[in-house]
Amino acid sequence: MKRSEIKIAQQRAEQMLNAAHIQLTPEEIVRIEVADFGLGQLERQGLELITYINTERYCAKELVLFPRQTCPEHLHPPIADEPGKQETFRCRGGHVYLYVEGEPTPVIAAMIPPGSQEYYTVRHEIVLYPGEQYTIEPGIKHWFQAGEQGAIISEFSSTSRDEFDIFTDAHIQRMPVIHEDE
Repeated sequence: MKRSEIKIAQQRAEQMLNAAHIQLTPEEIVRIEVADFGLGQLERQGLELITYINTERYCAKELVLFPRQTCPEHLHPPIADEPGKQETFRCRGGHVYLYVEGEPTPVIAAMIPPGSQEYYTVRHEIVLYPGEQYTIEPGIKHWFQAGEQGAIISEFSSTSRDEFDIFTDAHIQRMPVIHEDE
């Protein structure tokens, strides 16, 4: 991604957070992470997030999804003698379609990004509206997509080690690659 694209996405995420009455400090605003997962399709497959704290004991983040933006299918594997990240998603604004392992929902509400159907294998649908939450256990495949208005999700979890996440799509690069504008 180009640095200018990241700046635009950061500003858009900040506007959505402000609209949901979630205030960030100036230092946090510049730390909003923009993840396009190396796919170059930020509007379809991407995620904006701010990590408030991430220690050896716990983690707290805000996840921002633009309208119909999807965080690709992945899981949090065991690392050393720890079982992997357990995370609770609490919807703060908009609504989010969350998919986890389990009995497949016959017709899902999400729109799987074109050309990526084979990488979205779990179809048990949970819809979260503001004030609702769901806990994802370690090692469970999951993916999620915002509704038409976008979504804001507070994530509370055990220690986050995003660089070790395992994505169904082997082409994904979790950590962003930033290119300077020409």
